[in-house]
Amino acid sequence: MPLFRLPRIVPVSAALLGLAALTGCNLITRTMSDGITSVVTPYRVEVVQGNVVTREQIAAIKPGTQRSRVRDVLGSPLLADPFHAQRWDYVFVIRRQGTEPQQRSVVVLFEADVVKSVQAPDLPSELEFVASISRPSRGEAPKLELSDEERKALPLPPKVETAAATAVPQGAIRNYPPLEAQ
Repeated sequence: MPLFRLPRIVPVSAALLGLAALTGCNLITRTMSDGITSVVTPYRVEVVQGNVVTREQIAAIKPGTQRSRVRDVLGSPLLADPFHAQRWDYVFVIRRQGTEPQQRSVVVLFEADVVKSVQAPDLPSELEFVASISRPSRGEAPKLELSDEERKALPLPPKVETAAATAVPQGAIRNYPPLEAQ
């Protein structure tokens, strides 16, 4: 028979206390995670597919342009169907966090290796495209250059003594043999 016997209430109360602690941790963790996710957003991968085709590029493609010239100006088509060899599809899709998703499609139809027609509705210019994918600025751009008045207001650098430049080296002077035989 043991000398010291715990009453039944002690193990039961220890189990209840542990359960309450775990429940409290869960409540604290849930509150912290709600607060963190409301402040920090997860990273989302930018998806860019296809060829960017702008008004300036389409202006260089006219009926009668050779197929090789079209490839030089617009790049390889995203879709070149072997069953429709006379049709090239240029599709562009971008999904970027902080900007609106964009999707455009350009169809170039050929007849005997020259352009027959181009279907390119509502393409942006190069400047419009760059503006559409740029994220909104977060305030004023930092100033990167001083004005003439600000330069004049700066303190002058201290003068360097020229004696240090003409100082004689101290210590042993060694003569080394030449690296190549003379």
